[in-house]
Amino acid sequence: MTVNQITLPLSAIAQQTRNSAQKLAVLSETAKNQAIEKIAQALESATDDILAANAADCMAAAAAGIPKPLYNRLKLDAAKLKSAIAGVRDVGKLSDPVGEVQIHRQLDDNLILKRITCPLGVLGVIFEARPDAAIQISSLAIKSGNGVILKGGQEAVKSCEAIVKAIHQGLSQSAVNSAVVQLLTTREETLALLQLDQYVDLIIPRGSNSFVRFVQDNTRIPVLGHAEGICHLYVDAAADIGKAVEIAVDAKTQYPAACNAIETMLVHSSIAAKFLPVVADALQKRNVELRGDESTCEILDIATATEIDWATEYSDLILAIKVVDSLFDGIAHINNYGSGHTDAIATEDPDAASTFLAQVNSAGVYHNCSTRFADGFRYGFGAEVGISTQKLPPRGPVGLEGLVTYKYQLTGDGHIAATYSGDNAKSFNHQDLDH
Repeated sequence: MTVNQITLPLSAIAQQTRNSAQKLAVLSETAKNQAIEKIAQALESATDDILAANAADCMAAAAAGIPKPLYNRLKLDAAKLKSAIAGVRDVGKLSDPVGEVQIHRQLDDNLILKRITCPLGVLGVIFEARPDAAIQISSLAIKSGNGVILKGGQEAVKSCEAIVKAIHQGLSQSAVNSAVVQLLTTREETLALLQLDQYVDLIIPRGSNSFVRFVQDNTRIPVLGHAEGICHLYVDAAADIGKAVEIAVDAKTQYPAACNAIETMLVHSSIAAKFLPVVADALQKRNVELRGDESTCEILDIATATEIDWATEYSDLILAIKVVDSLFDGIAHINNYGSGHTDAIATEDPDAASTFLAQVNSAGVYHNCSTRFADGFRYGFGAEVGISTQKLPPRGPVGLEGLVTYKYQLTGDGHIAATYSGDNAKSFNHQDLDH
């Protein structure tokens, strides 16, 4: 079941995590940062063991015929692990999100209201492949004062076990109880975790559309996440062709398995004949399979796209292309087929850019840059627990600020509500005070 609590039932593990999280919630920023540094050091010391475990996972996954995009997410090389450890230390450098006074208000003499940020409690994070997610999520959970129950995919069990073992070793040298980070390893535990609404405060699923839908349909616990990453690049009539080509190539090929890679490129009809041959050559040199609508296929000798292509997250070196007659047609296509993740416009027209940024209904809307920037690390969040495409906050890459809530603290001196009601009611003064 877990790295260090094999004999306990899941409810007992969750209770243990919750109890440990309550103690973590009141630790100082210094104590949490020291724990995070100990985790980074332990991960560095365990690098060889983690990479060996990942190699075993990758070998088994390849033999089982795992899809290429999932295999790419599963593979953890030395550079990727080093980057993840750097992300742990970056989290340690961030401001503590707990204990921030958002409202400080005098309601009446000696009746003081504060709204103060506090941890959510216990996170349940379920992810497919991506063993490095265990590193990112654990460091963010500790910094934000939350416990976390991790459930990795079957294809990444050995990798996750090696990672969590190192995390526990690091925490054992700190003031943070290692029980704040737990790892589940079986499919049966996934469903059981979704039923623990008494102990778990938020579920964060990271995986396929069908997987996220399954999670949403099988729990009463609030769910934060995104089902798909159908991202777009719209190349406007006023685009700089050279700039747009570079953006398109990066957004599709820099890491095609990522959820922030583009899956569809929309091109304004007035620039299509000039732009498409150039961008097609650049993309095909990088082994990208292109599929186009009728207008695109009149310019390029490529396969014909179908309705399914516009709604598909390939997570691979495949790109659908459509020619549109106006900026508003492009926006309409994105809002119809997009997943609300990240969409970009390439244009030198500031009015067109402003319209696009205002009217595209996505968590990330970009002008003249690659969609690959949609990432908590690149945003300066240190890392992320996932990307949320829901309208309510948190939205987009979710870092520390998405893992805290707030509570209202009211301090009086024998005040009672009756004083402020009736014929001789006293008035509130509602005076804001310095934070």
